[in-house]
Amino acid sequence: MKREGPAAARAQGWGRAYFAVQALAGLAWWVGVFLSPAIRTATLGSLDPVIVAAFDIPLFVIGSAVAALGVRAAAAVATGWTGLVAVSLAAYATITTEAGWGVLIMLAAAACSVVALFFMVQGRVPTELMVRGPFAFRPASNRGGTAGNVGATIGQLILFWGFFLVVLPSVIKWFEHRWHVTVPFPSAAAPAGLVVLVLASTLGIASAVTMSSTGRGTPLPSAMPNRLVIAGPYRWVRNPMAVAGISQGAAVGLMLGSWLVVAYAVVGSLLWNYAVRPPEEADLERRFGAEFQRYRDSVRCWIPRWRKDLPHRKGRPPFRP
Repeated sequence: MKREGPAAARAQGWGRAYFAVQALAGLAWWVGVFLSPAIRTATLGSLDPVIVAAFDIPLFVIGSAVAALGVRAAAAVATGWTGLVAVSLAAYATITTEAGWGVLIMLAAAACSVVALFFMVQGRVPTELMVRGPFAFRPASNRGGTAGNVGATIGQLILFWGFFLVVLPSVIKWFEHRWHVTVPFPSAAAPAGLVVLVLASTLGIASAVTMSSTGRGTPLPSAMPNRLVIAGPYRWVRNPMAVAGISQGAAVGLMLGSWLVVAYAVVGSLLWNYAVRPPEEADLERRFGAEFQRYRDSVRCWIPRWRKDLPHRKGRPPFRP
């Protein structure tokens, strides 16, 4: 649903501004493609730049420029074309091992174009769609008691850490090598990453056990704690599991020597902070009212505030990684 008002107008302005920047960047890139063999090879590989330009300049460069004037149809066309190019170029680079840097540029442009399109059409990004269906916020049933909640939480940690810290980074690392977009890391990166991984994992386990044992629930949205948790790490930061998960992702990237895995952790932190956290905090405020408001005012989201007057009562927020 489209929203009207100052906030929506500002968002629409940001969307138009992004498409203006994208049009200028696209034009500069095409100038570089035709003037520099290095740029052409890094971003297009062996593809014929004349054939690609015949489609890309009207649909990407000119389409983005027209979108910057406020034409939503042009924004939709530019966004759709950018996504198509990103997917097609990714397939081409995976098969041929060429044009890897072009893939990364177009993937970033496609993601930003989607956000800008939402800004122009709706005046906002409908992040609430991410917490629907199986991801909707619901309190745990507590049929299994505290032991059941702790056991379920440990199982969730094994599943999520296995996927997000082992499987997905391994896939990203494979593409990084396949697309020839690797960047050398210093020798100290791997041991430093291991130290960070151990510390972050300890924080994650402590936060998860505190949440499940004190809050009578689990980190999953579909089985959230029934009590607000201000015990353990939650006394010092509102989102210790998110802090742990993001730090773990960056640590794995350092250990693998993969800048794309580190970037994946950074993007994940932005997605969580701007897309997941707001509806989650709104749900907490609906369920716990003034209790959560006092907690939110006393404890920071990401950086601990070392104060003696922090809330100390047991039973407060269920934040997830």
